[in-house]
Amino acid sequence: MSTTRPYSPGDRGPEPGGASGMPGGAAPAGGAPEGGVTTPTAPPGSAGGGIRRLDFDGQSGVVPLARDFTRQALYEWGWLPAATADRRAAAEDVLLVVSELVTNACLHAEGPDHMAITCDKKVIRLEVTDRGTGQPAPRTPHRAGRPGGHGMFIVQRLCLDWGVVRAADVAGKTVWAELGTPA
Repeated sequence: MSTTRPYSPGDRGPEPGGASGMPGGAAPAGGAPEGGVTTPTAPPGSAGGGIRRLDFDGQSGVVPLARDFTRQALYEWGWLPAATADRRAAAEDVLLVVSELVTNACLHAEGPDHMAITCDKKVIRLEVTDRGTGQPAPRTPHRAGRPGGHGMFIVQRLCLDWGVVRAADVAGKTVWAELGTPA
């Protein structure tokens, strides 16, 4: 079931600096560096945490771009190359959820504006922001044998939790999803 709370239940609460890692959740001054990519906040290769942002402004092929961006973050955070089948499956689940969230923004919300990935020792959080007015939800009833309509069902099945956040003063929304980090 989808939620509309800005963070998952439990003891995590809101991120101290907002989802972007900046005070109040603001974007860095001047936006992301050239190419729309920010660097991780943790040292490369660390299994710890970090935040990465990707700006889609003026980009084409955004779904493969988002997957490549996420794959690179997973390498830098030590998820890849995966030493076990479980770790490989966890990384593939993250890449699939990224694909579904960005594809939904393309199909139903005039395309994504930006994406943020936050990783700590327990949870990876994916956020895709767009200017759309719709409310994502798994199609019910889910018809497994029919084409289309599986994106949010997949997100719901693979994630610990997911939801939608809307800012009162800005058009659009941020769809977020959280997956557990590999053991």
